Amino acid sequence: MIIRAASLGDDDGIWATLEPMIRAGETYALPPDWSRDDAVAYWCGPNMTTFVAEDESILGTYYMRPNQLGGGDHVCNCGYVVHPDARGRGVARRLGEHSIQTAKNRGYKAIQFNFVVSTNTAALKLWESLGFGEIGRVPQGFRHPAEGYVDALILHQAL
Repeated sequence: MIIRAASLGDDDGIWATLEPMIRAGETYALPPDWSRDDAVAYWCGPNMTTFVAEDESILGTYYMRPNQLGGGDHVCNCGYVVHPDARGRGVARRLGEHSIQTAKNRGYKAIQFNFVVSTNTAALKLWESLGFGEIGRVPQGFRHPAEGYVDALILHQAL
């Protein structure tokens, strides 16, 4: 598996990875009825650097961007999605490790995740194992399609 910067030719693979997550509506506060164009435009937006993990096809993707502008641009924010067929193969861990090293290389002082859904236990376990800690909680901040209103967590790691 290699991880590289995304290119225009990756849009179909990125969409194939994002669509199941978006439609499920369980882990990201994104509209579940978003179109391919809306989703790819968001994930690969002008303020993002988007990466893909691939083998023979795209296995996962993440974006990196400054968490805030101006005085807050030394902290980055990332979002990650693994294709359903690639789960359980270490792709998320590799993406996480890659993003931590990339953030360090780019001079960021920290990574902050603004909205990790509390029911996303696999992600929480991964981020904790990679050194992230909870610094805040939004009570009932996410409307989960099956669980109802659940907390959203703010995670942080100093670099």
